[in-house]
Amino acid sequence: MSKTMTNGLRLLAAILFAGAAVPAKAQYPEKPVEMTVLFGGSAQTVGQLLADLMSKQLGKPVVAVSRPGGGGAVGYTFVQATSPDGYNIVWNSNSISTTHYQGNVKFDYKAFTPIARVGMEVPVLAVRTESGWKSLKDMAAAAKKSDQKLKVAVGGLGSFTHIVSAALFNRLGVQVNYIPGGTGREVAELLAGRVDGVMRFPSEVQSHVKAGTLKVLCLATKDKINVGIDAPTCDAAGAKGLDLAMWRGLAAPAGTPPAAIAKLEAAARAATQSPEFKKAAENIGFTPAFLSAKDFGKVIADDDKEIGKLMADLGIEKKK
Repeated sequence: MSKTMTNGLRLLAAILFAGAAVPAKAQYPEKPVEMTVLFGGSAQTVGQLLADLMSKQLGKPVVAVSRPGGGGAVGYTFVQATSPDGYNIVWNSNSISTTHYQGNVKFDYKAFTPIARVGMEVPVLAVRTESGWKSLKDMAAAAKKSDQKLKVAVGGLGSFTHIVSAALFNRLGVQVNYIPGGTGREVAELLAGRVDGVMRFPSEVQSHVKAGTLKVLCLATKDKINVGIDAPTCDAAGAKGLDLAMWRGLAAPAGTPPAAIAKLEAAARAATQSPEFKKAAENIGFTPAFLSAKDFGKVIADDDKEIGKLMADLGIEKKK
């Protein structure tokens, strides 16, 4: 065998040995993924189910951890500060914009990489059945005749439900005192007669509507969406042009590897489109509405502009 051939074989053997010595690149995920849940109620219910279903798809646990507070600021701040490795994600919503424009967080939606939109929840205006108000116009007429302002419970001052409420009653020319909640007690305050109405999500009032103690006067969208409650849209009921829905989805810290985002997106898609998820969503008035990471990113950016303008117009944006 020639010297040249021998050297060539030695070089090939060295290359093969070196290649064998390099460990195979680890496949994401190698360990559990933590999903921060910002709110209780339906957000927590849907978030937990989503985490369970995604766990089956990823082959590793997705653990839902509740981090409420500050209209989402506590949870967003935690996730934003974590390593962008795909192991910390947030069950997010329009609240990323409301918390930013309120000044509760210094960063905005760009601090996160979108993973997928999962669905939407439509805020509804509910009153006690015994109030006698059959429609939004009845409520507005009674408020204008009274020498006292309406009291309407919302999730918190500057929260999404506060913005929706303000946009609604401003259209009607009705003066309102907004009573902040944020701990899930808003419906209890309404049932006790301490407030005149609540702006909440369908799952939180559905059982009381079925029991006949509460009545939903309208849904805060322009187009009718099935939320398990028979009620007109606020646009049709007299608040012309009102069209505000809460989207919910998943995001990770900016800089998270595209491969991890792709796997999380695929798991979210499969979970959202599963019969189990669809059935549970229908029962609580949550509307599955999957969007890819790319399309979801556009929705977030467009919504951010709209929410910022609306909060400024309503005078609830923190002055810079």
